[in-house]
Amino acid sequence: MDAPAPLAHTPLATRHRDQRLAELALATATAMAALPALAIVGFIIWKGAPALSWAFFTEMPVSGMTKGGIAPAIVGTLWMVGVSLLFSVPVGILAGIYLSEYAGNSRFARVVDLAIVNLAGVPSIVHALFGLGAFVLFLDFGTSILSAGLTLGVMTLPVIITSTKAALQSVPHPFRVACWNLGITRWQTIWHVVLPNALPGILTGVILQVSRAAGETAPVLFTGAAFYLPMFPTTVWDQTMTLSMHVFALVTQVPNVPENMKYGTALVLLGVVLCFNSFAIALRFYLRRRRKW
Repeated sequence: MDAPAPLAHTPLATRHRDQRLAELALATATAMAALPALAIVGFIIWKGAPALSWAFFTEMPVSGMTKGGIAPAIVGTLWMVGVSLLFSVPVGILAGIYLSEYAGNSRFARVVDLAIVNLAGVPSIVHALFGLGAFVLFLDFGTSILSAGLTLGVMTLPVIITSTKAALQSVPHPFRVACWNLGITRWQTIWHVVLPNALPGILTGVILQVSRAAGETAPVLFTGAAFYLPMFPTTVWDQTMTLSMHVFALVTQVPNVPENMKYGTALVLLGVVLCFNSFAIALRFYLRRRRKW
């Protein structure tokens, strides 16, 4: 059997044709991935935009949630995302630092990595049951923003830990060696050199965490979200409405809800996630521009 011709001996026209075919295949795959998402967003905007108004954002729901606004759901979502961030970001970043800079390839590190991978694959309803048992019942936090926020934080920890570890490991090792040769301690090296250069990658995990926390329904359903509570929360011990729970209730539990109100609530949820993501992406871009390598 004859050996295949070396690439250098392939005719130029054939190589150009293969290049065009590869570009076409990649562009087609990209379009197939992007078009469904764009179609969904466009459909929600088309259906939900008529419902948007100042009153829709600022008023309480009335008439069994078939009229009025969604102000408590917006505020409640911000509360829960904020509590989850306060828990998951420090814990996730510190755990990522330890696994990347201190644990090495020890047996403990391998066990923790395996646990993180398994935790990332646990369905959200299982996290909901864990939050119900651990925070609502065992720690006696009750059905509250605190219980729901901590449940969301536990659920999103694997993303932040994994992205932090990967971002830290992407910083060139000679940076660390240079600092150690100057007599700087390991922690000072991490704090002043490694961590600032890894921040853009760490923010990627935070972006994913915020998006998931804002859109989850099952974890907050059992731990802190209220079906109908037309008032603003004042402390983390209160229950509250959330946008994801409100969409679920309008679509499945409440009769005679105007269609544009259902889609309008979903559109606001998309907008909240987009605002969080846009801020984090802008900050990540700014930090990347300041990086010296």
